[in-house]
Amino acid sequence: MNPASIMKIMGAKNRFTENHPKFVSFLNMVWGKGIEEGTIIEIRVTRPGEDMMMSNIKVQQSDLELLRELRELVK
Repeated sequence: MNPASIMKIMGAKNRFTENHPKFVSFLNMVWGKGIEEGTIIEIRVTRPGEDMMMSNIKVQQSDLELLRELRELVK
């Protein structure tokens, strides 16, 4: 990955952290305890005026490898 792309990602990460400190704190707590194979990750989205949508995944080993790589990118 080129340095300009890395800087762009870092800037976006910093803005996200400033805009959503409680969510980032929550994610840090979750990552701090570790995610292991078999963990269920669920996400819910509620748009104004619409019904809630929800989905989940059961974490597999390949997911853990991807998450580790993504985490390293944003450090």
